[in-house]
Amino acid sequence: MTPPDGRATVLVAPRPWAKALPALGVALIWAFLIVFLVYPLLRLFYDAFTDDAGRFTLLNFYEFFTDRFYLRSLWNSILLGVGTVVATSVLGVAIAFLLVRYDFWGRSVFSYLTLIPIISPPLVGVLGFTFIMGRAGTINVFLMDYLDMLTPINFVYGIHGVLLVETLHLFPMITLNVVDALGKVDPSLEEAAESVGARAWRKTWTITLPLTTPGYMAGALLVFIWTFADFATPLILGVHDLLASQAYLNVVQFVDRRLFRMGIVISALMVILAVLFLIAAKQYVAIKDYSSLAYSKVERRRLSPVKQILVVAALSFVMLLSFIPYIGVTLAAFGKGWSLTLVPLQYTLQYFERVIVETPKYILNSFLYSGIAVGLCILVGVPIAWMLARTRLPGNGALDALNTLILAIPGTAVGIAYIRAFHVEIPGLGVALTSVWIIMPLVLAVRRLPYTVRGSYASLLLVHTSMEEAAANVGATGFQTFRDITLPLIWKGVLVGGLFSFMTSLQEASATLFLSLGGWEMMTVGIFNFYIAGSANEAAALGFILIVVAALSLIVINRVAGTRMGGMFG
Repeated sequence: MTPPDGRATVLVAPRPWAKALPALGVALIWAFLIVFLVYPLLRLFYDAFTDDAGRFTLLNFYEFFTDRFYLRSLWNSILLGVGTVVATSVLGVAIAFLLVRYDFWGRSVFSYLTLIPIISPPLVGVLGFTFIMGRAGTINVFLMDYLDMLTPINFVYGIHGVLLVETLHLFPMITLNVVDALGKVDPSLEEAAESVGARAWRKTWTITLPLTTPGYMAGALLVFIWTFADFATPLILGVHDLLASQAYLNVVQFVDRRLFRMGIVISALMVILAVLFLIAAKQYVAIKDYSSLAYSKVERRRLSPVKQILVVAALSFVMLLSFIPYIGVTLAAFGKGWSLTLVPLQYTLQYFERVIVETPKYILNSFLYSGIAVGLCILVGVPIAWMLARTRLPGNGALDALNTLILAIPGTAVGIAYIRAFHVEIPGLGVALTSVWIIMPLVLAVRRLPYTVRGSYASLLLVHTSMEEAAANVGATGFQTFRDITLPLIWKGVLVGGLFSFMTSLQEASATLFLSLGGWEMMTVGIFNFYIAGSANEAAALGFILIVVAALSLIVINRVAGTRMGGMFG
């Protein structure tokens, strides 16, 4: 057909590579996940279900379930995980309700303060607790010197101390998810309950709490998994009869092949249990429909002066307990001569000089590995988010399941799986991947990928496809559309996900402690090594630096995302 001006219309055929590139990108994403996630887990299970000759066997698990010590470790791990979920739920849900539904003095300040405990890993938190609440810590020194107590009180050493440390570190995960969920509850449902005479507690129990179930379950599952997989905190507090602790000790110490094999079996069992808990949580949430027809802002109720005083006092007490690790780490990092005294006798910067000037590898490695990991997370995670939000490609369900599975897999199991999977020579290079430092950012990228995916995915859901379709209608390629239309609209989600991946990569200890060789150590590995070697002040100095970096990251995240941070975990 010839247009009115007489000029012929030239139809430009799409270039062959225009369709090949997206397919290649999808293939590369799947290759990354298969090589660095699926294959290590398969190798872990292969080793767990075979003997030294490579023959299938269940004897390894038979040995585990007939060993009283391992059974006690399993039971203790489950009890600790459940106990932490219960304790964090009591704190997290109560704080979330107060922040969302009520107005009181300092509410905005407390909304920021409740995020603080999450910025340091439990490894740093446990150091702070030992400095303040240990047998020779500030509180016991005060009790013995000023109240004439003869023996120190054991506040932290034992499984009760692990429960305390994990609870005060992880309750913000519950708070963030419940705050996010409460913001999506249709107020008309609660008003309807009030109209038929439901009292406040009955309305909360039968209407409000059930509607927050999806968000709450996401937070509770992560709390359980993080507690279940943490071995550094229990080891520092003298608790060895936990699965994660036994997996670490059996693999790292390598006393004999049987114990090494049992470490692998324990890791495989931890993965199985984590997946079962994930499936159970998803099935429970799927029983009912929690969607609302409309969202509207709930008006906060102003508390009476007396109730405000009680609420502020309760929140201040929780924050004080949560800040004990930071107080302890700060005093130990700057203090000198702190032995059987309330506070250090002198203050110095010599410990920072040792970790920054004399041994800068911990800090440099942490930033290098975490930076590369975030780059990989964005490179892989943003396309995954786009595939899940914008396409119906075959395998999207499996892709989403894998992304969720990463959150559930204990870091201990991932570290051991990488040792087993990549401790073989790479064809053509003659070296094993475990002998090359790049394995550190690779494992960090896999461990923190879901945060970037979820941050990007949540932003993509807010961008209507009509804008992208309009760009395509005027001849823009898929890449041009994404670059010029989509990315400028979702950059906040990508930034939040990337920063959270960066912050949590700096905190990673479970997987990196297994893979770290001399010269590769990150700050968390340095903290653990310094403390075990008796250099608690140097460990505290590294912990202080880690806290400052994480705090700066959290400030940016909170400015950009606000309460929507809950979506990072749900």
